[in-house]
Amino acid sequence: MQITTLPPAKDSEARERLLSTATAIFYAEGINSVGVDRIVSASNVTRATFYRHFPSKQDLVLAYLQTVHDAIEARQIERAAAHDEPQRLLAAVGADICAQIETPGFRGCAFICAAAEFEDRDNPVSRAIRAHRDWFFGVVRDAFGAAGHPQPEDAARRYVMLRDGAMVGGHLGDPAAAAQTFRRSVDGLLRFADEPA
Repeated sequence: MQITTLPPAKDSEARERLLSTATAIFYAEGINSVGVDRIVSASNVTRATFYRHFPSKQDLVLAYLQTVHDAIEARQIERAAAHDEPQRLLAAVGADICAQIETPGFRGCAFICAAAEFEDRDNPVSRAIRAHRDWFFGVVRDAFGAAGHPQPEDAARRYVMLRDGAMVGGHLGDPAAAAQTFRRSVDGLLRFADEPA
């Protein structure tokens, strides 16, 4: 799914190096505090090469967010193929979130971090963040609906809010405790199938 309105990218080693470098630096240090010169230098390319692939820093930021979204979507497709039961799919999504939280170097959700730096809701970066979050909400809502939850929208809202809290808590506090709390909360949401209608 495209969350940005960037034109199709031209494949090149330099573009991939720029994007890979930006992805690592933006996630580790933030977006607005990192200038184009830093990305150019760390990627070992010229400014002309940078601007040939990314007409502005905003284009690079949008490509970064699309790359992060694509990785999350790819994992989701793999999970959906491996878990034909919706409840197991929801549990697998939760397990993936917990694994992210407990990964060394975890700084929280890339989209939540980006949202903290781009407050203008009309900014293309903010629109890309919302598009990703709408997509994720839809994945969770559809899974609850397929599992027969009587209120899939409400369940999805709670699931996403729990996920957001766990991502922030895992970055600012104890990752293991945040993951465990999220896991238990998701287990509670998934118990609806065991309850009488």
